[in-house]
Amino acid sequence: MSTKSTGSKASYTRHSAEYKQESLKLALQVGVAKAAKQLGLHESQLYAWRKQSDHAQSVSEREASLATENARLKRQLAQQAEELAILKNAATYFAQQLKRGTNT
Repeated sequence: MSTKSTGSKASYTRHSAEYKQESLKLALQVGVAKAAKQLGLHESQLYAWRKQSDHAQSVSEREASLATENARLKRQLAQQAEELAILKNAATYFAQQLKRGTNT
C-alpha cells in the first residue's frame, strides 16, 4: 500500500510498513538490485528500509536486555532488604541480651 503526495518541490510516495517488510523479504530472496527493479524502487531505498528495520530490532533487543536486568536488580534488592531486616532483628535481640546481662 502506498500513497502519493505532491509538495511544492517534489513528489514522494509513502509506503506502508507491511509493504516495506514484504519488499525487504523479497530483497533477501532475490537480492536488493533485482528486488528494487521489480518493485520500481531505488536500491538505496531498500538499503535505508533495511537499516531502519535493523535499528528497530536492535532497540527491541536492548529493551529486552534492560527488562531482564531490571528484574534481576529487583530480586537482588528484595533479597538485600530481607537480609537487612534479619540483621536489624538480630541487633535488637542482642541489644536486649546485653541490657539484661548488665542489669543483673
